[in-house]
Amino acid sequence: EVAERMPLVELDARRDFDGTAALISQLDLVLSVDTSVAHLAGALGKPVWILLRFAPDWRWMLEPARSPWYPTARLFRQPAPGDWGNVAQSVGTALSERLRALLG
Repeated sequence: EVAERMPLVELDARRDFDGTAALISQLDLVLSVDTSVAHLAGALGKPVWILLRFAPDWRWMLEPARSPWYPTARLFRQPAPGDWGNVAQSVGTALSERLRALLG
C-alpha cells in the first residue's frame, strides 16, 4: 500500500554523478549504506539515513546517531558484526514514524 503511494526510484549506475545529484535534490529522503550517494546527499543538505556496519569508517565515529559532517544525516548502526536485521528493524520503525507524521 505504501509503495503504491510513494514510488521508489532505483539509481542506475550508468547515470553520471551530476544526474545523481539532480535526482537526490528532488527526493524527500535518501536511504543508503556508506557510499558516494550517502555523502552526496549529506553534502547537498538532503535528509539521508545511513546504514553503518558494526565497525564503520572513522568519519562516522563510534557512538552518535548524527554526523558532525552532515547535519541532515541520521546514522543507523549494527549493534553487532553482521547484524543487519536490527538495523533494518530500526530503519523500518523510523520510516513508519516518518510516514505517519507525513500522511497523518
